[in-house]
Amino acid sequence: MSTKVRILVAKPGLDGHDRGAKVVARALRDAGFEVIYTGLHQTPEMIAAAAVQEDVDAIGLSIMSGAHNTLFPAVIEALRAKGVTDVVVFGGGIIPDDDFQRLHDAGVKGLFTPGTPLGQIIDWVKTNVTPRAA
Repeated sequence: MSTKVRILVAKPGLDGHDRGAKVVARALRDAGFEVIYTGLHQTPEMIAAAAVQEDVDAIGLSIMSGAHNTLFPAVIEALRAKGVTDVVVFGGGIIPDDDFQRLHDAGVKGLFTPGTPLGQIIDWVKTNVTPRAA
């Protein structure tokens, strides 16, 4: 049985900019995490289903389209609808500082904007995510 943290990296909605998500996914993988990247144009329900199927410990969402206030909470609600309440959800992208508190209140545990050093994201995951099976 693996004790590595499993992270699903997903791009919700119609956002087509995935370079940042791929860079973060690769950095997390290179740091020793198991990473599953779902690709572009995922619905919240598709992301929640993949999280359950892959038995992940965390979901990293990336959005550049400005729909974070709708899509990030929708992913958390889709997880809850499947009875999943112990997966850590974090996100990144173009997120104005004024939206951080609203997203935290909705259950998003960590937020990262463009220019965040990859080491900072990796350290945050190491500190805030543990294998659920442990």
